[in-house]
Amino acid sequence: MYKPIDSSMSPRFVGPRSFMRLEHIRTTENVDFAVIGVPFDTAASNRTGQRYGPQHIRDFSVLLRPYNYDQDINIFDYCSGVDYGDINVIPGNALRTYDNIVDGLTPVLENDITPVMMGGDHSISLGHLRAFAKRYGPVALVHFDSHSDTWDAYYGEKYMHGTPFRRAVEEGLIDVEHSIQVGMRGPLYGPEDIEDARDLGFEVIPMKDVFKLGHDEVVKRIHDRVGNKKAFVSFDIDFLDPAYAPGTGTPEVGGPTSHEALEFVRSLDGLDLVGFDLVEVLPTYDSGEITAVAASSVMFEMITLIALKKRRELERK
Repeated sequence: MYKPIDSSMSPRFVGPRSFMRLEHIRTTENVDFAVIGVPFDTAASNRTGQRYGPQHIRDFSVLLRPYNYDQDINIFDYCSGVDYGDINVIPGNALRTYDNIVDGLTPVLENDITPVMMGGDHSISLGHLRAFAKRYGPVALVHFDSHSDTWDAYYGEKYMHGTPFRRAVEEGLIDVEHSIQVGMRGPLYGPEDIEDARDLGFEVIPMKDVFKLGHDEVVKRIHDRVGNKKAFVSFDIDFLDPAYAPGTGTPEVGGPTSHEALEFVRSLDGLDLVGFDLVEVLPTYDSGEITAVAASSVMFEMITLIALKKRRELERK
């Protein structure tokens, strides 16, 4: 059983940085979840530096403790987890990086380990979805973001952080009839920036509708849309209002608070979740480590969902 170092016995500033002070080991033996960094950022269109996101999140995550009060569960009563380290990315080459992502995730997924990945810019999600489709076939996508990331191209380039989900649909990696995007907002080039996602088959709930509908109705729509399909969760940290996550490349005002974002992640309990990523953390702009607090907390809730699923499985036996 792999679990974090007990910070009541060993100070948090002691030892190498790993997520939540988990053992830093690349193993698939006796592991239920693996935290994996994908430090690639050269498909970003404006600010770069997301390559340092994984380590920034790890640095703050040493403050996390194993018991989730809101969900009433000690994660490591039900789960064994490790910090699996980082995928070897190829700076400046998204396509070769995708190959490395698939190669890196394949042994994890083949051993029924749930990956919790941290980027990196959002282009990496295409590599993640290729690996998941290889293992499970097309998966449902639950996507929290202020942008739909379904553009056809940036500057004539097909593989950028604003294009991964269009490419994923074209490649047959996503079951769009069971996929949903939540939180889109901000100035656009035109209505097609959101309507294109709908035309691809996604259900889209822009942020203005999130506020009108309310949390419970949005959660109901997510669960109704996904149903019993295997689901992958992609969470762009710019889903949060920049007051709660300033350290990101393309912030958009008018988003949810950190509390509201955590509640959305918690509400995914009950779905058949097979993997997660959290992307677009940019340390250079993260005053007071506000974004690292939010990102590590969202990932903590993702891991909690894995523990809740494991607990239900044990209770059914």
